[in-house]
Amino acid sequence: MTAKIITIAQQKGGAGKTTLVAQLAVALAAGKRKVALIDIDPQASLTAWHGLRRKTLGQDAGGIHLSVVAGWQLSNELNRLRDGFDLLIVDSAANADTENRAAIRASDLVMVPMQPSLVDLWATGPTLALAEKQKTRAILLLNRVPPRGKLLDTIRQKIREQDLPCMKATLGNRVAFAASMLEGRGVLETEKSSIAAKEVLAVLREVEKSLKTV
Repeated sequence: MTAKIITIAQQKGGAGKTTLVAQLAVALAAGKRKVALIDIDPQASLTAWHGLRRKTLGQDAGGIHLSVVAGWQLSNELNRLRDGFDLLIVDSAANADTENRAAIRASDLVMVPMQPSLVDLWATGPTLALAEKQKTRAILLLNRVPPRGKLLDTIRQKIREQDLPCMKATLGNRVAFAASMLEGRGVLETEKSSIAAKEVLAVLREVEKSLKTV
């Protein structure tokens, strides 16, 4: 079976792209899915996380493969991997239209993480437009959501007004996420019963539902 491809893309920094990739990969691997990650972001944060994971869990990194390639090499790498894995997840670069265009074109789903702020919402425009141009389904994910306040409701209302696709599940601004990343792990490995872990599973369920309709 040919792998499904997900690209995590957002032009604005600080949206939590790499954290989302890592947490989603761990959740998929925990469900016995064969997962490969492709890091095309020059910042290489995902590569650093995977390096910690290999130190902690051994050379197979707990069953999560990582490829590090330049954006122009992405298509060849996806073709090389797609028959050996269930899911391929691309951590894209910020402000790199050419590289991200190739990733989005090849994907079955584009996830666009954003913090619940108007500035972050405005920043999603280029990525959503690029996905629409490439005829690839894209969906927003509210990330680093504060534990209280009306901000989330306000931003959701703005998203509805613009008729933008947005996941119901959210990821909170939780210490558990950062702590697990420091160990090269995900919250489903470090704090399996936590609220953070439940949030990741809720995101995973929505992702799987979306991929079934592709």
